[in-house]
Formats: sequence, C-alpha cells, structure tokens
Amino acid sequence: QVQLVESGGGLVQPGGSLRLSCVASGIRFSMYTMSWHRQAPGKQRELVAAIISGLTNYGDSAKGRFTISRDNGKNTVYLQMNSLKPEDTAVYYCNGRYGVHDYWGQGTQVTVSS
Repeated sequence: QVQLVESGGGLVQPGGSLRLSCVASGIRFSMYTMSWHRQAPGKQRELVAAIISGLTNYGDSAKGRFTISRDNGKNTVYLQMNSLKPEDTAVYYCNGRYGVHDYWGQGTQVTVSS
C-alpha cells in the first residue's frame, strides 16, 4: 500500500519559515520524481517545486524563497519555506510520480497570517 504522509504545516507570521516533510512508503522512492503542490481556496492546484536525482524545478511563486530536497535513505522529501507571505496560505500536497504511477498525500495546511 502506497502512502505519502505530509507534516510540518501550521500557522506562521509573515516573514517566517516552515519546513514541510513528506514520508513515502510502498514505493521505490529513489526512482520517483517528488514534488510539492499547493491549492488555495478558490484556486487551482499549482506546482511549488519538484526534485528528481539532483535536479530541481520551482514554480514562479517559490523561486528564491523555497528549497526542495530529498533524503532517499529516509524516503522523505522536504520543502523549506522562507520569507513566507500571506499569499502562500494554502493546503500543500506531496506528490510522487514515476511513469504511470502517480500518488498524492492528504495535504497539510499552511497559514501565513499576523
């Protein structure tokens, strides 16, 4: 059974930082492209960042502020988020993709507010 379990979300003030984690089980983690996506109320889900091997890709909203990384030994992908803004408020989802295999976590809420 495949599971992606996110953690690390919460309430943070503008300018603050959060680190999200996603632990995967039931997949050959190192072979998967892992990514973070987010969805704000009333908006479409959007790519935040993706990582495969040593290659990373960032959505425009994340460039310069967020960093994606992975630890294949721990089957975990991280998203370090700095300089958070109120517009970063959303549910953040972890995704793992390899060929036709495409799995999502349940999401973790990030709220940026003073």
